[in-house]
Amino acid sequence: MDRQTLAAHESLEIHEALNFKTLCLAKSKLMQGIVFDQDLKALMQKDVEQTTQAIAELQAVYEKAPFQVPVPQNRPTPILN
Repeated sequence: MDRQTLAAHESLEIHEALNFKTLCLAKSKLMQGIVFDQDLKALMQKDVEQTTQAIAELQAVYEKAPFQVPVPQNRPTPILN
């Protein structure tokens, strides 16, 4: 059975969408810590849940990419100064 793959430009667009959604998720999670309005905090939590689901769906599509870069096991040391 042939496995469908994405074209190179489609893979790149999915990758860009994943990066964008990941940044949105990080921002929503960080902003929840400084928000005091409970309604806004609940709305932001709903955004976090929906974004997490969207990332999972995009990752499932991205698995069809003809090329992928492995995720390194070690992370770079952050620059503090």
